[in-house]
Amino acid sequence: MPAAPSVSWPHVAPLVLLVASNVFMTLAWYWHLKFKSAPILVVILVSWGIAFIEYCLAVPANRIGHSVYSAAELKTMQEVITLCVFAGFSVLYLGEPLTWRHAFGFALIAAGAGLIFSGRG
Repeated sequence: MPAAPSVSWPHVAPLVLLVASNVFMTLAWYWHLKFKSAPILVVILVSWGIAFIEYCLAVPANRIGHSVYSAAELKTMQEVITLCVFAGFSVLYLGEPLTWRHAFGFALIAAGAGLIFSGRG
């Protein structure tokens, strides 16, 4: 019987940090869509401030995670997390519905992620 895979901080930290990072990234990119009358310069400056927090989480996530994941795996993780966070944000904050086309497209991306990770082990 094969041994259970090791789960350590370098395995988990990228997931935790990338989820938090993507919450801030999504906020930085899309929060202002509800405030279209806000001056664009203000929007840019506020978004930069939010993005700074995102970078403070994403950079350590990749630095720590690269000890156990390849760069391609980390990028794949980030993209799937981004889609999940964005889907929730789009529905809950922007009030935009997700259609079957969105779900199918996201599923195809998830299948690609599964392919990337299928060779691990």
